[in-house]
Amino acid sequence: MTAKPQLRIPATYMRGGTSKGVFFRLDDLPDAARAPGPVRDALLMRVIGSPDPYGKHTDGMGGATSSTSKCVILARSSVPDHDVDYLYGQVSIDTAFVDWSGNCGNLSSAVGPFAIANGLVDPSRVPRDGHCVVRIWQANIGKTIVAHVPMADGEVQETGDFELDGVTFPAAEIPLEFVDPSDDGDAGAMFPTGNLVDTLDVPGIGTFEVTLITAGIPTIFLRAADLGFDGSELQPAVNDDRALLAKLEAIRAHGAVRMGLIGDVAQAATRQHTPKVAWVAPPKDYVASSGRTVAAGDVDLLARAMSMGKLHHAMMGTASVAIATAAAIPGTLVNQAAGGGERGTVRFGHPSGTLRAGAEVRCIDGTWTVTKAVMSRSARVLMEGHVRVPADTLG
Repeated sequence: MTAKPQLRIPATYMRGGTSKGVFFRLDDLPDAARAPGPVRDALLMRVIGSPDPYGKHTDGMGGATSSTSKCVILARSSVPDHDVDYLYGQVSIDTAFVDWSGNCGNLSSAVGPFAIANGLVDPSRVPRDGHCVVRIWQANIGKTIVAHVPMADGEVQETGDFELDGVTFPAAEIPLEFVDPSDDGDAGAMFPTGNLVDTLDVPGIGTFEVTLITAGIPTIFLRAADLGFDGSELQPAVNDDRALLAKLEAIRAHGAVRMGLIGDVAQAATRQHTPKVAWVAPPKDYVASSGRTVAAGDVDLLARAMSMGKLHHAMMGTASVAIATAAAIPGTLVNQAAGGGERGTVRFGHPSGTLRAGAEVRCIDGTWTVTKAVMSRSARVLMEGHVRVPADTLG
């Protein structure tokens, strides 16, 4: 056998919010991987180290969790009035699969900084100090995200005193606006069934009241109590229980069918990233994963969400958009958990602490829409240079 040298591809390893991923410029990818398809998927899986039956990603850049098995491809925007096209791939850990069905709200915060630093934003629009407004086209779902990236002396400011629960060290704050985050595509309207609350029958599991919403990301909300939870669950209580994980996946599969995302529950295995399953509960005191006590009086409700078959260690950015939107609409299960009424912002408790998010909603002729959701994240370059993969990865 003749040995081939490894491919050497320019890449940047970045934290965005409570996630990490490998970022690429589209033009830096090998020619065969610049277009969607099996070659691109094979490359990204090899970069991350998937599929890995050991669940460790020892031979790749992934971290063997849904928060750290991610790749991003960026290019100058092809869409008018936007700066950068942002394509996100969620790489499965133990199967040969890349899910392109949704966005990563956390990594959205790293897109603006990367785009500025890599010349994807017109230099005339980049201030020396203050904030650079980066208009991002989220290509997976066809939506606009506006990032307000702090600048200092002509460079992206990464350090600061903004604290984000789920991230160990403070950094510079990056406000994000998710414009019109409800879905027009395969899930249809923001409430795909037309109802704020539905009854979902899951054979062999039970019948549940649910709020099915597509805002930020398609999400199935349940009451924590209906699952036998109180809303204060941390990862070990869920992720170490295989029977419970199977139950939650069954709910997710049947909810996906009800939302019109798939035609049959068997198809859920090929759509792992969406929809999400989340549960909510009224406020109560609990101890976060850091050991810090979150007081009931500090939050409006408790929320937990599943990502790629496991309880997320904090909260996905896209699910935060769904929480904020549903909380703003009287009658949803999320709004009920928060005490009802109208609200423009919500602070919820998650496994790592708390998060504040807001949404602007309106009801016209009985139909609810969301015009904008807002939250803050932070981002930081962890490493930049080249990532290497065996040459035979591309076939």
